[in-house]
Amino acid sequence: MKAKKPEKNRDRLRRSFREQWATNRPALIVWLVLQPVVAAALVRSVMLGSWDNVFICLLVLALFLLPSIVQKNLRITFPTGMQIVILIHIFATEFLGEIACYYVQYPHWDSIVHTVWAFLCAAIGYLLVDLLNRDKPERFHLSPAYLAVAALCFSMTIGVLWEFFEFAMDRLFLMDMQKDTIIPQFASTLLDETHRNIPVVVSGIDSVTVNGQVLASGGYLDIGLYDTMEDLFVNFLGALTFALIGYFSSRKERAKRIAEQFIPHVTQPLEPEASNIKSFL
Repeated sequence: MKAKKPEKNRDRLRRSFREQWATNRPALIVWLVLQPVVAAALVRSVMLGSWDNVFICLLVLALFLLPSIVQKNLRITFPTGMQIVILIHIFATEFLGEIACYYVQYPHWDSIVHTVWAFLCAAIGYLLVDLLNRDKPERFHLSPAYLAVAALCFSMTIGVLWEFFEFAMDRLFLMDMQKDTIIPQFASTLLDETHRNIPVVVSGIDSVTVNGQVLASGGYLDIGLYDTMEDLFVNFLGALTFALIGYFSSRKERAKRIAEQFIPHVTQPLEPEASNIKSFL
């Protein structure tokens, strides 16, 4: 009996592969391309003794399996388009952003991944109504406008919570997740000697000197505020984009075709004989 179990698992894996190749080929191809790249980087990181990168590679490989776990346990289905975006976003955020240092090499890389993340969170928010009411006998049929607003608010809430997390990591562990910005001027009421709450403008800043050491040239060193506000703004743009797609999906055929590639939907419990065929993604 024990000898038959590995063989049974291999048969199940082959059936799953054939099923995915027939029904979800684009997402499977993306998965097959990205996974060996991360695995090769993992081996290289082990050989170089770069244990931080080893952890990131293992994290990426684990996150690649997350959509499959979510679909299995919550009985929801991610469309092909959404699966592809999730895989590429994980690769771009953790692998390219952290290991390849894209966050440092490309100033707008962080804004791009924040925008895509907000888009994905809005898709999850759009699904929440069906997900939370799946097991109830009564069904709520809400207007497209309400669902769009709910998706937008859910995505913005996730974005705010993430900024809370970044601030906490910077404050407690000095991680600098909220990147600094060089600005040429600022205004502060703390510099008002009259104590009448009048903002005093400081402009034409050439450099910042702390304890006799020049820390920044070309302006004042803003500590994270500009980065946080930029992240929240692009989060709003990503969430708004999906909210508009979701809203017009019930009115325009073109928007409906786009929405079908990104809106997850609730599925029925799997039959016992069909539960052996699992998605790779």
